[in-house]
Amino acid sequence: MATLIHTLSDHSDDVSCCAFSSSCLATCSLDKTIRVYSLSDFAELPYSPLEGHTYAVHCCCFSPSGRLLASCSTDGSSALWDTRDGRRLAVLPQPGASPVRVCRFSPQGPYLLAGAADGSAVLWNVRSMQLYRSGKVKDGSLMACAFSPNGNFFVTGSSSGDLTIWDDKMRCLYNEKAHDLGVTCCDISSHPVSDSENGFKYFQMASCGQDNHIKLWLILFADFSGVQLKYKCTLNGHSAPVLACAFSCDGQMVVSGSVDKCIIICETSTGNTLHTLSQHTRYVTTCAFAPRSPLLATGSMDKTVHIWQLDLKQPCAGGTVENESKVAIEDWSEDDVSAWLCAQDLADFVGLFKMNNIDGKELLNLTKESLANELKIESLGLRSKVLQKIEELRMTMTSVSVPDEFLCPITRELMKDPVIATDGYSYEREAMENWISNRRSSPMTNLPLHSLTLIPNRTLKMAISRWLETQQK
Repeated sequence: MATLIHTLSDHSDDVSCCAFSSSCLATCSLDKTIRVYSLSDFAELPYSPLEGHTYAVHCCCFSPSGRLLASCSTDGSSALWDTRDGRRLAVLPQPGASPVRVCRFSPQGPYLLAGAADGSAVLWNVRSMQLYRSGKVKDGSLMACAFSPNGNFFVTGSSSGDLTIWDDKMRCLYNEKAHDLGVTCCDISSHPVSDSENGFKYFQMASCGQDNHIKLWLILFADFSGVQLKYKCTLNGHSAPVLACAFSCDGQMVVSGSVDKCIIICETSTGNTLHTLSQHTRYVTTCAFAPRSPLLATGSMDKTVHIWQLDLKQPCAGGTVENESKVAIEDWSEDDVSAWLCAQDLADFVGLFKMNNIDGKELLNLTKESLANELKIESLGLRSKVLQKIEELRMTMTSVSVPDEFLCPITRELMKDPVIATDGYSYEREAMENWISNRRSSPMTNLPLHSLTLIPNRTLKMAISRWLETQQK
């Protein structure tokens, strides 16, 4: 059952997008603003609305840690905002100044993808605020995008109806004609599904378009075999173009919103319709599930955002903290720490940690002395349990950042036996031998390799060895 529990009516024009973090909901509109609300009571935060775009805002999204909020606009730019105080940190102009239609953060790296009406796709490094890579779809405007869970690949959807898969070097790996009249949205579930034929783990992808359909796909991201995309099924039910689709956090449901003013929630395993919601009075333009609670937000051209409570047997919970910890534990918010405590069976400490403003950075710095003297945890057994869990958390951070030049461009792993190919780039020998066993093009440039000869890069191998020695000290 889905129950309408709150309606937000602050925007003065069409709502174009909504997005959740662990503690907030962001909405944006053709009224040029972004608004941010607390999930605890749906009150607008003191710094909201965020103003600065000079034309309609089309999309907004949170970074994995929730510390950054990105927005993009017809004014030809993307903007980055600090979610703690609402400060605008950067304006990122799209090359060519084309209207930016969609933006998404990589789940594992410091990148923001921005797609524009001229078909351009740009990866921004949000640490340096510099353009990292850029590319362009074959035809049409770029209307949709979604990252793979590991951040190594992403999918774009265009107004020409194509779904295109790219790697993080902005190389086009696969193209599929998916929706005859144009793709409007796509999403990739972070939960893998098994394929009984070959034992691979696939990820579910949903796409929707002007053809009134939602399509489910199985997509395999593999370093050596490349990308496989398998059509799964088509979900029917809408009587007009479908403008938005999104997976629930556990991948068991997909929601869609349409020009027919309806929201449909389907079960992904069977394709069965679970709920049809019809409270909006104009086109439904956006929909999003909350990551850690059974909430759904839907936005419409009727200028409202509806918040729905879903009655789930197993509410969406867990998993997200684990994913975020791989991004940057030190960037966790206090809410992220609270969710982690609950996942570790330490829910009794949530209030204490919140009262002392323990975020990710503070969590990692806790010691047995600070637990006893500052947090006043008297029980030695409880202090030991908390410290043990923190130490386990620290262990997940022991993998230091490897210099990019030491990573094989194919596997994105530290090279053990680097070789130089005739394209001038260095690769892990086994990975490159697998690559050239069935193709004669460069993994980096896609240009033909004049020779398949691989030359050992002893200088690079020695540099990697020296670097490894310094990490062991």
